[in-house]
Amino acid sequence: MNFPRAIATGFRKYATFSGRAPRSEYWYWNLFLWLGSVAAGILDAVLFPTFSLIGPLFSLALLVPNFAVAVRRLHDVNRSGWWLLISFTIVGLIYPLLVWNCTKGTRGSNRFGPDPFEMEEVAAVFE
Repeated sequence: MNFPRAIATGFRKYATFSGRAPRSEYWYWNLFLWLGSVAAGILDAVLFPTFSLIGPLFSLALLVPNFAVAVRRLHDVNRSGWWLLISFTIVGLIYPLLVWNCTKGTRGSNRFGPDPFEMEEVAAVFE
């Protein structure tokens, strides 16, 4: 999955917490969030020097899809989305989520759905 397709998938599945997201979708989405936050910060500094408006609105607008992509990423490594709550602890920030987000997803179907790469291959046949 490339950068534009990952962003389009993130918006298309805005509040979809079911299914799976491959590593590329997750990491490209996070790159998009980082680039958007930097751009919003620059715009805030130029347009609103005394307060921030664009940055918080950008973050708020993408809060739900950010959680949705993270949950689908956990599903890809056969973990429940509830594991995302561990990010509110020091241990969760340092080790498990980083490892799981860098780990290759489960090959084939798992309890959260079919392999996203198999779905891409089927879609490519019909294009």
